[in-house]
Amino acid sequence: MTRKLPEKGLARIIESFDADVWMEEAPPSAEQIIDRARYAEGLVTLLSDPINADLIESLPRLRVIAQYAVGYDNIDVRAATERGIMVTNTPGVLTETTADLTWALILAASRRITEADQYVRRGKWRVAWGPELLLGEDVHGATLGVVGLGRIGQAVARRAKGFDMRVIYHTRSQSPETQRFADEQGAVPSSFDNLLREADIVTLHVPLTADTHHMIGEGELRLMKSNAILVNTSRGAIIDQKALLRVLESGHLFSVGLDVFEEEPTPSDNPLLSCPRVIAAPHIGSATRQTRTVMAEMCAKNLIAALTGERPPNIVNPEVL
Repeated sequence: MTRKLPEKGLARIIESFDADVWMEEAPPSAEQIIDRARYAEGLVTLLSDPINADLIESLPRLRVIAQYAVGYDNIDVRAATERGIMVTNTPGVLTETTADLTWALILAASRRITEADQYVRRGKWRVAWGPELLLGEDVHGATLGVVGLGRIGQAVARRAKGFDMRVIYHTRSQSPETQRFADEQGAVPSSFDNLLREADIVTLHVPLTADTHHMIGEGELRLMKSNAILVNTSRGAIIDQKALLRVLESGHLFSVGLDVFEEEPTPSDNPLLSCPRVIAAPHIGSATRQTRTVMAEMCAKNLIAALTGERPPNIVNPEVL
């Protein structure tokens, strides 16, 4: 196990198997994983663990990789499948929690909450009320553009009703379920470019793939309104962050809320962190006690099922069965 999980999930695994748990806060290196897991049949991983083909090939007894996350772009699933190794994840449970965090960023970015907090703490608040003090942008009645209408995108869109917002969306997989949801919520489909032009707030909810890598570049950012707000709680590499910095420095865009970065942890000297209109969080979309506990229990159930001859509840590559 490449990290200590919340107690309920950890206890189930330790009760069932001879488990070796990496107890340090920083993740193990690939070499350390190979050294500690050389004879392991199961491997519990996090998003911060790059599980590539070479690492998989170095673990000859491995039967399952149990990911403690819904995303698994850190795992070479093809290499695992070729070896007949099951890959599992923890989908669904973090949907509502991540949607809550998305809205926290939307509101903080729109109303300049972190700037206001620092304004008070640094002793700059010397006049009780000013007509133009820390002016933000309205959320109620605005147009929300949702890029990716999967589980989390839908949960974010549902919350927009409470703010009397117009919702437009762009999705690459228009399933009957997506269409039903859109019809029920009054959400309107849009081309990607049109969404960027029309939305007051753009929120990203797509997986990281070759197609979505840097799908938000300088051209896309320039399509957005000059006072638009951009929020990303999916994966950092969805946005070209160098392009984002150039656009922000030019005065385009009102603010940005980022829970994810291209490099994580992002260096403290990342120039984006010097921009007052960038709200930054350290990838905490699913970080509530309740959600992380349920994720740990799901991860344990997947691992136990895989190593006791049962079908894991959440298998990514069922073709290996």
